[in-house]
Parts: sequence; structure tokens; C-alpha cells
Amino acid sequence: MTSLLVAKQYIKKFYGKYEVYLMPLWKFMLAFISLMLINGKLGFMERIDKTTAVLVVSLMCSFMPMNFIIIIAAAFVLLHVYALSLECAVVMLAAFLLMFLLYFRFSPKDTVVVLLTPICFWMHIPYAIPIAMGLLGTPASVVSVGCGTVVYYLIAYVNESTTTLISMEAEEITAKFRFIIDGILDNRAMVVTIGAFAVTLILVYLIRKLSVDHSWTIAIIAGSLVNIMLLLVGDLMFDTNVAIGGVILGTAAAALIAVVIQFFAFNVDYSRTEKVQFEDDEYYYYVKAVPKVTMATPEHKVKKINQQKKTRPSQRSGEGRKMGNSKTSDQ
Repeated sequence: MTSLLVAKQYIKKFYGKYEVYLMPLWKFMLAFISLMLINGKLGFMERIDKTTAVLVVSLMCSFMPMNFIIIIAAAFVLLHVYALSLECAVVMLAAFLLMFLLYFRFSPKDTVVVLLTPICFWMHIPYAIPIAMGLLGTPASVVSVGCGTVVYYLIAYVNESTTTLISMEAEEITAKFRFIIDGILDNRAMVVTIGAFAVTLILVYLIRKLSVDHSWTIAIIAGSLVNIMLLLVGDLMFDTNVAIGGVILGTAAAALIAVVIQFFAFNVDYSRTEKVQFEDDEYYYYVKAVPKVTMATPEHKVKKINQQKKTRPSQRSGEGRKMGNSKTSDQ
């Protein structure tokens, strides 16, 4: 445990020292992974479905605000969908505008969550997002988590309906709009997932704010169990065809990720808890103080050893002769 605490302090010190360089690198990696996944899942427009184009845009995003990455990612999705079907692009544009209004109104600082949620879905660990945001965010983070979930299901729906949309080119525009809108609104798996994530996030937030020992650990366990229960109940009620094994394993992985987050964000020693009471002219104050677990990083001191130059025997004898000669001359 001591070595982990020392490593934590080294990581924090390293990040604080090189934050100016690490932040653009983090933006570049986030934009690059997001755009490459979009190209891999859609890829209908050949002009932007190239690694060179993604590299150039990602480099541009590394020096721009975080919200700019969301706009670029949405533009990539719309361009790919436009190359497939104009009607589908119009519906996607309307959905994105609605999500942007909700996002910028309630949780404009959760840019990373909107981008990481679809990425975690494709990595089969989406359940880490609501638990992590319950620990680090606020109830308003439900909006950003929900937007990221909708984006994933929209892209998945377009990817699955590619053949059908291509075959409907000769049909009326209204039929295409109806097919796309009905497919999005009738997606029960998306609705159940958004509801489960919202309840899990709010529950984790409420428990970790309680003034009880090990509140974060209790919140992680409770959130994991509630997430599994809600997804399984939603599968029984709405037939969402969720994989039970995948839900359990994914939630277990999410709990492990949450434990790592707890170690870096809220590592305290409850054995040294102190309760303090004091008062002033108007109030009594009851304070519970829980110390953080910290470990000072060892400082390596370099000791410099100055070696004296050794004189040669011939030089010593020569110096002796000179001294002898100087003494005789003085006499």
C-alpha cells in the first residue's frame, strides 16, 4: 500500500509539472479515438474516412476547447450519414441540436463524459460511466451521460439499418422519415439503459455525500447492484435482449474502475476520524474531520565528493629543492 501511495504522489507531481503539455496530448488522443471509431462504425463518406484526415483534425482539436471536439465529432457523424441518406442526416441533425441545447444548459463542463460514453459502450464497459460520474459529478451529469448514450445508439441504429436505407432510395421521403424516426423512438434498449444509468448515477451521488464511514465504497457497491437489477428488470419487462453475463462482467469491471477513481480522488483514513464541537454567539458547530491518506515522496539527495589532485613524487621532490634553495638564499 505504501508503494501505491508513493506512486500516486509521483503521478500527481508529474501531472502538475507537465500539465501544459499533457492537456493537449489528452485532447488529441480523445479526438483521435472518437473520430476513428466514428469512421469505423459509419465510414460512408470517403473524403473523411482516412487516417490522415483524422490526424489533421485531431491535431487541430488539441489546441481548441474541449467542447470543440464534440462539435467536430457531430460533424463527422452528420457527414457520414448525409452520404448515406439525406433524410437520415436531417433526423440526426435535429437530434443533435436537441441534445446540444440540453447539454449546454445543464452540464456544459462534462465534455469528456459525452465523448467517453460511446467509447466505453464500444469497449463493453459502459456501466463505468454512471458510477464514475456519481462519484465525481453532480445529478446534472445525468444529461451528459444520457446524451452520450443516445449518440451510441443512434450510430448503432444507422449502422444496422444501412442495407434497408439504401434499398429505400426509390420510396417517398415521408416513408424514409417515418422509418428512421420510428426506429429511434421504438428503441427500448436505449430507453431502459438511459433510465438505469440515471438512477444509478443519482443513487451513487446521494450515498457518497452521506456523512458515514466508507460512503464511497458503499456507493460503488450499491450503484453496481442497482445497475444490474434495473437492466435485468428492464429486459424482463421490455424484452431488450440484454446479455446477462455481459451486464454482470461489465458492471464488475466498472466497480474496479470506480475503486481506482476512489483511490486517486477520495483516499481517507477512517481510523483517525475526529469529531470536533465548538460554538459562537449564535450557533453550535459539530464537525467531523476525516484525514486524507498521504505519503511524502522520498527525495533523492546527490552528494558531491570533491577529490583533491594528487601530486606526483617528482613534483614533490622538485618543490622540496626549491624550498631548500630559497632557505639557503635567505641565509
